[in-house]
This record gives sequence, structure tokens and C-alpha cells, in this order.
Amino acid sequence: MVGDSLSAAYGISQNAGWVNLLSERLKNSNYRITNASVSGETSQGGEQRLAALLTREQPHIVIIELGANDGLRGIDPSETQTHLGHMIEMCQKAHARILLIGIDLPANYGNEYRQSFRGTYTALKNKYRLPLLDNLLKAVPLREDNFQSDHLHPIAEVQPLIETSVYATLKPLLASNSP
Repeated sequence: MVGDSLSAAYGISQNAGWVNLLSERLKNSNYRITNASVSGETSQGGEQRLAALLTREQPHIVIIELGANDGLRGIDPSETQTHLGHMIEMCQKAHARILLIGIDLPANYGNEYRQSFRGTYTALKNKYRLPLLDNLLKAVPLREDNFQSDHLHPIAEVQPLIETSVYATLKPLLASNSP
């Protein structure tokens, strides 16, 4: 699992985060999850760290949830797409299958930028023929009380909704990619 604060359980207990909940779901399978998510991580940072992670972990499946910090910083979506594309290619060279997870940006970033940003994930899905969960937070009702005071990070109580959504997209990869 390579992600940002949304996967690193920012502001909540690690045990309550969706990645840990997914790990608990998979504990009786042949899979284990290494959560290499870092709060504040950009796609560029993830790309820089990935080679060492692939060598150390030798994963069968890599879940990539990056780009939110790129978007929040106003980075050109084509740059994000390039970094994520390099990550996908590294995973493919390491014979790991990939689940790509996208994110949407707050409305105040403007419709044009948001559409361009969301399009990076769709373009990568199509180019590399990957499973894509288009928005990590799509299962979370957009109510203020579902988010921490920063209005960006979900609270512990909605993490099971995120985990269930990710698992539904991941499940076909698990079935077709036994370790």
C-alpha cells in the first residue's frame, strides 16, 4: 500500500484506518498488507520511494493511492500522471498487479482543474488496463461530521465504508493473483 495521509490514518488511530481494516479482513488469507503510506506524500515522493519498497517487499499486488496532495498544491495533472505512470511501470516490471485509487478535489479548485485532475486516473486506467477505484472517498457521505476539523480527512467512524469500497475493487485482483 503506497498512499498519502488518507491511507496513513492521519488524525485517527492506526487501528481504525481503512488500510488496517482491510488487513484485518485479509488476515486469514495468504495476503498481508504493508502500509507504506506517508502523510503529505505526493506522486513524485511515492515514485522516489517505490523502487526500494518493491525490492524489500516483493509484492504480488500494489495499491497506489496518491495524487491528493499534488492536487491540493495545484500541481499540473500531467505531472501527476507522469509520476503515477512511472510507478505503475515499476510495479509491472516487478510483476506486481496494481490497484489504482483516485481522489476528487474540493469544489473550490474549480471545475476545469478538477476534471483534468480526475482525468489522470482514467487515462492511467485505460493506458495500463488497471482496476481503478475512481474516488477513495466516494462511499463517504459528504457531511461535515464525517470529516475531521480540516474537512479533508475522514473520521474513524467512516473508515469501514472506505475499506468496503476498496475491498470491492481489490477482490477480483485477489482472486486472480494468489501469492
